[in-house]
Amino acid sequence: MSYANMGLEAKQRVLRELTEIKADFASRGMFAGTSGNLSMRVGPFAPDSFQFAITASGKDKSLSTPEDFLFVDQSGNPCESTRLKPSAETVIHCEIYRLTGCGAIYHTHSVFNNLVSDHFWNRGAVPVEGVELIKAFNIWEEEAVIDVPIVSNFSDVPRIVPEITERLDPRIPGILLRKHGVYAWGRDGFEAKRHIEAFEFLFEYVYRLELLKKAK
Repeated sequence: MSYANMGLEAKQRVLRELTEIKADFASRGMFAGTSGNLSMRVGPFAPDSFQFAITASGKDKSLSTPEDFLFVDQSGNPCESTRLKPSAETVIHCEIYRLTGCGAIYHTHSVFNNLVSDHFWNRGAVPVEGVELIKAFNIWEEEAVIDVPIVSNFSDVPRIVPEITERLDPRIPGILLRKHGVYAWGRDGFEAKRHIEAFEFLFEYVYRLELLKKAK
């Protein structure tokens, strides 16, 4: 399916939803220094054929303009002629869509997700034990325990992709880049938003718990 053949209504819906979540996250300081990116799939999915809207590179996400997003294919190439450049991390979105078939991916940077990703780097994952908000990931066991995977952060972004392929846990709808940020995804924008908020809460909890342990 080409970009031109996508339903106009579906494209407009995706752009409206991304614009709203961008404004929401920006108002909460989740896009410091133009960091972070958002994407949402449009139309049907197959591992080797899908398209999605993604934030354009280098934009101030506290502002809203007609050039905030562009549509790309499963390889991260623009689906129409445009002077806009997709986020440098588009290849990561491509791989997460390919592996999960999800409907939306949100990526944010925060002090807490950076701290825990570095603190637990040698362990390879951030452990979260028995916290109620784990249920945001549809994990309902009593006193559930999860490990949020951490992968390397390279300036050459395509080098990150094989680690994501290897480390992504189907049970956990998110992955951390060391001293960089978290990617969270969901079946749709609502679920991806719930997941990103839950991760950020849990990372702060884990960090503060580590401080309390050290204070004893």
